[in-house]
Amino acid sequence: MDCDFCSSKATVFLTQLVEGEMKKMCLCEKCAKHKGVTDPTGFSLADTVMGGGGEEGATSPEELVVAAPVEDGPECPNCGFTFGKFQQVGRLGCSECYLIFRDDIVRRLKGMHKGTTHAGRVPEGLMAAYERQQRLERLNERLAEAIASENYEEAAGLRDEINEIESVEVVES
Repeated sequence: MDCDFCSSKATVFLTQLVEGEMKKMCLCEKCAKHKGVTDPTGFSLADTVMGGGGEEGATSPEELVVAAPVEDGPECPNCGFTFGKFQQVGRLGCSECYLIFRDDIVRRLKGMHKGTTHAGRVPEGLMAAYERQQRLERLNERLAEAIASENYEEAAGLRDEINEIESVEVVES
C-alpha cells in the first residue's frame, strides 16, 4: 500500500472517526515523522483529512495543514492538558487526565459504544474473580453514597456485605 502523500511504501496506518465518518490514512515513515504521528500533542488525523491532506489535497508533507491548538475547557493540574486539546488530538496528556475529564469521556463513549463497560471475552478461570471485583466496586460506590447522604443503616448493611464478600477466598482453577 502506498503513502497517501508521497506514494512511497506506507508503514503507518491510521483510522479515526471524523464527524461520524471513518477516515483512514496510510503514511510512509518520512511523512509520519514529519506530521508528528508519534507526538501525542502534535497530530490529528482529522486536521490532516479535513485540512486538504491525504485523499484529494496535499501530495507532500510540506503541504499538510495543522490546525491551531484548542485551549478551552478545564485543565489537568498534572500536565496542563485541556479537554479541547483532547478533542483535537484524540489522546490524553497523562494518567490524571482520565480522572479530570472522566465525565466528558464517559458521555462520549456512551454515544460511540453500546455501553461503558467491557463485555468481551474473559480468560477461563478469571470470570469469577472479575465478577467479584465488579460487585465489590458497585457496593463500595453505594457505600460512599449512603455515607454521603448520612444513611448509616444502609451503610452498615453494605459494609457487612462487603466484608462478607472479602472474607470468602476466591477458588482459582
